[in-house]
Amino acid sequence: MKCSASRRVIQRLAPAFALALFGSLAAAQSPKKSDYLENITLCNGSDRTSFAVRINGCTAFIDSGQGTARARAIAYNNRGNAHTANGDIDRALLDFDQSIKLDPTFAKAFNNRGAAYLRKGEYDLALKALDEAIKLNPNYGRAFINRAGVYLKKNEYDRAARDYDEAIRLDPNLEAAWSGRCWIRAILGSLQAALEDCNKVLQSWPNDAVTYDSRGLIHLKMGKADAAIDDFSSALRFDPKLASALYGRGLARLKNGDKAGGDADISAAKAIRVGIDDDFTRYGVRVSN
Repeated sequence: MKCSASRRVIQRLAPAFALALFGSLAAAQSPKKSDYLENITLCNGSDRTSFAVRINGCTAFIDSGQGTARARAIAYNNRGNAHTANGDIDRALLDFDQSIKLDPTFAKAFNNRGAAYLRKGEYDLALKALDEAIKLNPNYGRAFINRAGVYLKKNEYDRAARDYDEAIRLDPNLEAAWSGRCWIRAILGSLQAALEDCNKVLQSWPNDAVTYDSRGLIHLKMGKADAAIDDFSSALRFDPKLASALYGRGLARLKNGDKAGGDADISAAKAIRVGIDDDFTRYGVRVSN
């Protein structure tokens, strides 16, 4: 269901960047102070600047040679985040590596490197980075979410569930943790608890395709085909290429006797994602059910 799970696990641009850099203003030369401040603002992503503008701002700050080692580490981290969000994972990883080199205690850079490796499908490297982030900051809820995402991809569902539980304990306001736990509980068969998690997310995040997708699986496993179709259709309204929602809706339509519609959805899902039949077998749902 979480073929798009990586969208959940990318750490947002560091909001504390401006505060960290302002501490080094005394080292700046006054004739360049305005440029220095502007680059900080752009690198921080203020005023909803584009990723390209953020990257340029971070690059200008880094190239200026100004600021403390910590400030430059944050700039590399922020530029790495922008590259990740822009889909350039290899450049992002280079920036996270440099950030960590400048500040080996910077948990966010380890977290973001783990999230980037997750996006790239390098799960063992992702785990190594996320383990270090959690070691540096045991209260880092987002790192637990990202590590849960890795375990999910490795089909280690019990470990993923424990990490989502810990993320929620640390920060109950992280909707991504509730959504992820909903999905894991659906797989493991704790359907009522999963349903409660998904409903909680959708109360404040009503346009989230993957949570509708997860709730669709819950209803499908509960034998509520009509409710499943509604949820999968809602997921597809927000993400028309979500293969798991197409496949799940196809199964629900088959259960309702709509062979033509079910076959069409399943065929479309297979065209998007190879091996989706095996995925649903692991989820405990088959075409023949």
